[in-house]
Amino acid sequence: MTTVKASQRLMLPSVDRILRLPALAGLQAQYGRLFLTDLTRAVLAEIRESAARGDGSEPAPSDEDIVGAIASRAVRETRPSLVPVFNLTGTVLHTNLGRAALPREAVEAVAAVSRGASNLEFDLEKGARGDRDSHIDALLCKLTGAEAATVVNNNAAAVFLVLNTLALRKEVPVSRGELIEIGGAFRMPDIMARAGCKLREVGTTNRTHPKDFEGAIGPRTAMLMTVHTSNYEVQGFTARVPEETLAALAHSHGLPYVVDLGSGTLVDLGVYGLPHEETPAEAIAAGADLVTFSGDKLLGGPQAGIIVGRRDLIAKLRRNPLKRALRLDKMTIAALSAVLALYLDKDRLAEQLPTLRMLSRPVADIRAAAGRLAPEVARRLEAVATVDTEECRSQIGSGALPVDLLPSVALRIRPKSEGRGSGAALNRIAAAFRALPMPVIGRIQNDAFLLDLRCLEEESAFLGQLHQLDLP
Repeated sequence: MTTVKASQRLMLPSVDRILRLPALAGLQAQYGRLFLTDLTRAVLAEIRESAARGDGSEPAPSDEDIVGAIASRAVRETRPSLVPVFNLTGTVLHTNLGRAALPREAVEAVAAVSRGASNLEFDLEKGARGDRDSHIDALLCKLTGAEAATVVNNNAAAVFLVLNTLALRKEVPVSRGELIEIGGAFRMPDIMARAGCKLREVGTTNRTHPKDFEGAIGPRTAMLMTVHTSNYEVQGFTARVPEETLAALAHSHGLPYVVDLGSGTLVDLGVYGLPHEETPAEAIAAGADLVTFSGDKLLGGPQAGIIVGRRDLIAKLRRNPLKRALRLDKMTIAALSAVLALYLDKDRLAEQLPTLRMLSRPVADIRAAAGRLAPEVARRLEAVATVDTEECRSQIGSGALPVDLLPSVALRIRPKSEGRGSGAALNRIAAAFRALPMPVIGRIQNDAFLLDLRCLEEESAFLGQLHQLDLP
């Protein structure tokens, strides 16, 4: 048996001979000779290992088999792992799925500055070095009423920079009801410790009063701070100190007042039929000296942490060496600038900004889409599942308005075989949708696979690939 397997290994062609095959010419032109050489060695090694595990009766692979294996491996190893997907989970701002979808204007702006050189840190008017914050500072000030603004790579970084700059080796009183933990085990107490300041907890989980903050202020107090409870809400017997009161208290002691809004929006969402969420402009009007918020949540832009407020405090943040480590690249700045510009035309904002468009989409439109799509999906799945529609609730996501749900409609897919409650059958259906060229991500709920249609805007692209579903 050993002799047979050794003989089979000897029958394999050399790497050089495989590379000279005409069938590999196209692959070499596409991927390059060095890459193809490494792949060929790897494929031949796999064949040898497979032969060593067998009984020696397997025939040696043909040249065509080897070329096919090399081609398959080349596609597999060069395929990008980060790809577009259809978000039909029912969570509009889904952290795992990239949060906000960028508008066309932002995508075009990114493409424009990424093709070559740009004036990222160059003042075209003065012909001298500039500041990358200059591309967004004026817009943010106009939209929030702040004196100045700066940006970093996410809101956690924004909070970290503020704390490290203004409260290093000092104390920051925060209500116990606001000691948040968000996705990825990000906890406010931990970020404060890493920033080099000391958390001073005040009040209780459900009730905090002005006297609690007043009693915590001492010679080592650096600031007063309000943290938006973006992913939960304390209800019932509660008390929270109004921002105006905290701002007045801070200022009476010569301290800055900082508000972390988390998932910030620049407009009154109530105008669009959505629950109201505090805006940076409202926080500043209430007396906040600095406000931090995200760019890729309710604002509808790229991932960024935005800080707006007093000019002197923003200047201190910019001088912190950490600012350079946390700064935005040119493509993010281009995208953010383009998104902010859309807010200047509030009459067309819901039409131009995908996040706001999806959040405010009328349920009647979603119901009509479900009526169009359900029969088409049912025809494709008729052998394995039944398809109908179901009224459901979407959520905003990413810690924004956590208790508010939006009426929506989903396609409800239930397997015919193995019983309605079969988890295995449901998982196979979900996996088949994820394996499509543009993966479709839904959710399993109540013995069904649901595709919430709130975020589906490209119906033809969705339907056009269903023939590739690989279902038994």
